[in-house]
Amino acid sequence: MDLQGKTALITGANRGIGEATVEALFEKGVSKIYLAVRDPESTTHLHDKYADKVETLQVDVTDKASVQTLAQKATDTHIVINNAGIMKHESPLSENAEDALRSEFEVNVFGLIHVAQAFESTLVANKGAIVQLNSIASVKTFGDISTYCASKAATYSLTQGLREKLSEKEVSVISIHPGPIGTDMGKNAGFDDAPGPDVVANAIAEALESEDFHTFPDEVAKQIGDAYESFAENIILGDMSL
Repeated sequence: MDLQGKTALITGANRGIGEATVEALFEKGVSKIYLAVRDPESTTHLHDKYADKVETLQVDVTDKASVQTLAQKATDTHIVINNAGIMKHESPLSENAEDALRSEFEVNVFGLIHVAQAFESTLVANKGAIVQLNSIASVKTFGDISTYCASKAATYSLTQGLREKLSEKEVSVISIHPGPIGTDMGKNAGFDDAPGPDVVANAIAEALESEDFHTFPDEVAKQIGDAYESFAENIILGDMSL
């Protein structure tokens, strides 16, 4: 995809990977970005930096009606980057495992469904792309964050389903699988020395240009991606049907 002059929408655009992706897309020639966030006041610094090239729209991805309203306000969108997500630090044996899993599925999984459904007609009309922020946790489970891993495995399955259905309509679907990243979420998980979010943001921009389905941006992710490549090539990307 040629990114010159395109309009993008990023959920969770106010910080971390979302904020870094704003800069990465503008560097590639995107002309306008919608900042889709829960708190409109959280994007003031981006308006100060980019002025009228950005527009903030309030959304709660767990609320289907809120996401539908968002889509109605952004019908010129070519690229949707579903970045909003949460992580709880719970294993299946944790006392709070059920509550954590429900919260993570509400944001990470049902949020993706809400965004994909709301923007389908716009992306089809504009021959656009949807980028889903998945994780190495989509393909590898880590015990202390098992509930998060379960939610990301679910979003990865849904992303594969979106690729199958939307590719028929000339919409690109891209699955991003970062490893530990030095965002607020990452630092809360103890990833203090992890690479910054710009590594993921730049990989997102490059994946949009190449339209490759899988992207493993950082060194840890690439190790898992290399090991996963043969399976993905033959099973995930293979021409198989039920």
